[in-house]
Amino acid sequence: MNKSFKILTVFALLFVLFFYSNFIYANGYLYDLIQRSDVSSIATNANPSFSFESEAQVLMEVETGNILYANNAEEKMLPASVTKLMTLLLLMEKIDSGTISYSDTIICSKNASEMGGSQIWFEEGESLTVDEALKAICVVSANDVTVAVAEKIGGSEENFVQMMNEKAKSLGMNNTHYINSHGIDEDGHYTCAYDQALLARELITKHPNILKYTSIWMDTLRNGETELTSTNKLIRFYDGATGLKTGYTSLAMYNLVGSATRGNTTFISVIMKAPSSDVRLKETKTLLDYGFSNFETKKLVSQNNDLDEIDVDKNITEKLKTKICEDVYALCEKGSQPNFETNIVYNEKICAPLYEGDVVGKIQILNNGELFDEKNIICTNDVLKSNFLDYFKYLFYNFF
Repeated sequence: MNKSFKILTVFALLFVLFFYSNFIYANGYLYDLIQRSDVSSIATNANPSFSFESEAQVLMEVETGNILYANNAEEKMLPASVTKLMTLLLLMEKIDSGTISYSDTIICSKNASEMGGSQIWFEEGESLTVDEALKAICVVSANDVTVAVAEKIGGSEENFVQMMNEKAKSLGMNNTHYINSHGIDEDGHYTCAYDQALLARELITKHPNILKYTSIWMDTLRNGETELTSTNKLIRFYDGATGLKTGYTSLAMYNLVGSATRGNTTFISVIMKAPSSDVRLKETKTLLDYGFSNFETKKLVSQNNDLDEIDVDKNITEKLKTKICEDVYALCEKGSQPNFETNIVYNEKICAPLYEGDVVGKIQILNNGELFDEKNIICTNDVLKSNFLDYFKYLFYNFF
């Protein structure tokens, strides 16, 4: 074969491959990988029996969202200051998105200075940093500071309350409606224990820095002139407690959304309409003790583990790198030893161009042959569509 003929052959093949490049690789494939993890079984749905004095209770595991105990969980009740969890969520969203910084200034308006209830006597025209405002809200449940924060974010408290209700709807808080940002009783201002668990989970999983503030037992403001002591005794008297928020009015009675972490396991407890502060604390401890005594959270698959490098249609030069979009957890009963299976399924056709974060498949977690959980598999690199020059180089180097 002479050189001229080789060159003509290369160009002929080049045009064929460039315009019909789907024939270079198969259009896609199904790749099943079965792995076994020696972990404990999924938590059962059996509701334990308790004799509670409060009217509604919920116990939720944070990573999985499993509900381990619920009583009157969807009954509409007055939230009192646990309302501030939504205010904190919206504030943390602004901080973590870079819209607001911890060093930004919160200035007290006349409206904010006139709030009653729990407060730090925030005076009109006085300022706090966002960091200080978070301490005032999380530690002593300051209504005046809460309203000032609402005005900072929403322009007015009315606008901010609209944001609160929109966020509640997006989270599936179907039995919640806000009238104010602080929790003082008003007609039409209500929530339920289950909704508060949903809200608390969103707050601590998406914005874990909030726990730096909700776990404070004592602190000061105004250069040490204002002493702060937490309204949440769980922080001091329960091992692993990290928050979250108390609430009280004469009509709402005593509410507490608690959180605690031991090892890799975090629980949220919700107690609503308890007859006293001591009862809400005792019943919170009872729920958390039940959770930690009987269950633990196991990580089945880590998002930090890279998966396959795979061929991509319409790209001739590089492979696609993949991983799972997020960790996969299971809530397990202590002492049991079943096996989980992971089944990786890629899309039927994986074709360039692809970009980091694009979904190219799913990982299925099976328990006893039944689907337990499912997460997306995403790209970790960009793979662009090969151009004419890429095909020419490929054929030239491989042919000669």
